[in-house]
Amino acid sequence: MNNSISTVEINAAAKVLKLLGDKTRLAMMAMLSEDECCVCEFVELFQMSQPSISQHIRKLKDIGLVEEKRKGQWIFYRVNEKHEAYPLLESLLVHIPSQKKRLVELEERGLRVSCCE
Repeated sequence: MNNSISTVEINAAAKVLKLLGDKTRLAMMAMLSEDECCVCEFVELFQMSQPSISQHIRKLKDIGLVEEKRKGQWIFYRVNEKHEAYPLLESLLVHIPSQKKRLVELEERGLRVSCCE
């Protein structure tokens, strides 16, 4: 085995892969790998309720893949690049189409970040 490649304990890898088996969470992680987002942005992007989006975020936060940062009264989420499974996530996301276009379209519609301010 090549020692320069980061490995993840099998149970941790299984948890990550199980969570990312959901297309909404996979798309969220792809977006968060491009930029931080708040719940209101995900509500608009996925056309889902705030409680549904919050549940998806909570599951990703519970295993540590996502971390939060407060800006005033708002919470923004981003990928936790220090997570032991980050290299696994990163290698998976190279096979997923970039979600940057969706974020740019949201911004062009005036719904990026400012919807929270």
